[in-house]
This record gives sequence, structure tokens and C-alpha cells, in this order.
Amino acid sequence: MAMHRSSSVFPRLRSPLLRSLASGLLLIAGCADAGAPNPPNPPNPTGAPLRWTPPGIASDQYESSPTFSPDGRELYFMRSDRQFANWKILYSRCGRDGWSTPQPPSFAAASGADADPFLSADGRRLYFVSTRHDPAGEDLDIHYVERGADGAWGGAQRLPEPVNSKASELLPRATADGRLYFGSSRGGGHGKNDLYLATPQADGDWRVRNLGAPLSTAADEYEADVARDGRSLVAVIDRGDRSHLYRFERRGDGWRESGRIPARSDVFQVGPLLSPRGDRLLFAQADGERSGELFLIDLVAKPDLAWPPRCPQGGAGTSN
Repeated sequence: MAMHRSSSVFPRLRSPLLRSLASGLLLIAGCADAGAPNPPNPPNPTGAPLRWTPPGIASDQYESSPTFSPDGRELYFMRSDRQFANWKILYSRCGRDGWSTPQPPSFAAASGADADPFLSADGRRLYFVSTRHDPAGEDLDIHYVERGADGAWGGAQRLPEPVNSKASELLPRATADGRLYFGSSRGGGHGKNDLYLATPQADGDWRVRNLGAPLSTAADEYEADVARDGRSLVAVIDRGDRSHLYRFERRGDGWRESGRIPARSDVFQVGPLLSPRGDRLLFAQADGERSGELFLIDLVAKPDLAWPPRCPQGGAGTSN
């Protein structure tokens, strides 16, 4: 993401984007009552995003970049301070009383920042970005951990070049066949940040390509999530008016933009997560005194209301 980068801890990291995000944080106003209860994944005929963050997850800090285990019992996400700095990954488990108090996972960095978690479709691998390898704490690279037979996460491993670079990589999103979408500010692109696709090779190497127009342009494209069928994509793009969400549809061999997600225009959005069917979208944006929260929007008229996963999991009357 989502997504994400501190002006205080990492002063030179993605500074144009940081200025855009900071300007959005200064305009947190005019939103829904922060104390309102969370809805039970209802249909949304208004088309406007609804705050989704479960009460056990919400805080006075900024929650973003969620990802769920395949069984819907685990939620990993990124939390930062109110200035969208000092990023860390937390996780919560679904129990009979709802989502547990968020805790750092076993692979959390002893120093540096972790952000943008993403669980593979089988739940066996979790990708994230981290500065743990950089003594200066400025370069975000893609790392991953794998789940052992006992369910515990192993040690973090850093992906090699050309997936990672001397610039920052952002919001890794893995497809079922092992390819990896991500954003990067590496040289040779079309703008400040571009969107890339990494494909694993039989010999263990990776082939990386810039996705090109319309996904990579002279604007600042730095996060994207792709539906499981590969036919739709939501990207975070800053076109000079803060970072917002844009939809793209696959047509033949290329992508075509199909409009902007109707979120708030006065603040930025980050950390998009599409439902498995690509019919609903979770993302983060400012929300009054709560700083930043997760919001849910329907992308089709009749989405699958079972997503996001409900906790406690039960009938239609339960709520997150």
C-alpha cells in the first residue's frame, strides 16, 4: 500500500508522496461519527464507502493495508501513527468474542519499519515490505515469511534483485501462479513511482517488467491490487491532487481505465484489497478523531456479502 512512508523516521523516503499524504492528513474533517457501530457487511445501495474497521482493531492511529487468511480467521494489517509514520505490522485472530487485541507477529522487525502485508491465496506465504535490511532505515524492500507445518511463521527472507532495487518497493500482491505486482520508485520508469510485475522463473530467478501505460505513466502510481481472475485492478495514483483509487479492466492484452473509486477527494486513500471475486474493496482513508480507518465499498450491484470475513463468524446478523 498501501502502502506509507515516514517523514520523521525516513526523511528522504518517497518525499513527493509524503508531502501529498501529509497534506491529506491536515484535512481530516467532515466525516462520519467515529463512535458509530460497525455494520454487518450489508449491501450498500448508496455507493459510498462505509467504515468497516472492527472495534477491536480500530484505534486513534492509522490502520491500513489489510489481508486475511483463507479461512478468514486471521487478519494482518499495517498500523502507523497519526502522521502516517512509524509503520508496523500487527495481526489479530478471530475468536468467539470477536477479533483479538492486535499483536506484532513473530517476524516483526527488531528495528526499522514493516508495512504492506499480503497473504498468498493458500495462506502459506506472507509478503511484506521492510527497511530491516537498511541501516539508514530508508529503503523498503519486499520480504516474505513461510508458514511451517506447525502453523508458525519462519524467518523473514528478502527477495533478490531485480524484484528489489536500490529504490523503495511497495505493496506486494501475489497472484495464485506466484507472480508479484508491486510499486517501485526505481530508475527508468515513466514517473515518480510505477507499477511492476515480477514473474518467477524455473531457475529461481525473476523477470520484472514495468506494466506500462495506462498503469504506469508520468503520474505517481505506487500501489495496486488485482482480482484473482486477473480481469480487474485497483491502483493508488497521485495525479497531483493527492493519492486516490482508480479502477482498471482487462481488455484483450491490455488494461483500460474505468473510473475513480468514489472515496473522499479531500484526503488520500491507500492499501487497496479486493475481495476474492473482485466485487468489493477494502481501503484506508482518514476518519476524524480516529485518524485512519478501513472502509468498504461495493464494486458491483450484487456483491458477495460474506466478504470481508465476519467475526464472530455466524449468521447474517453478526457484525465485525
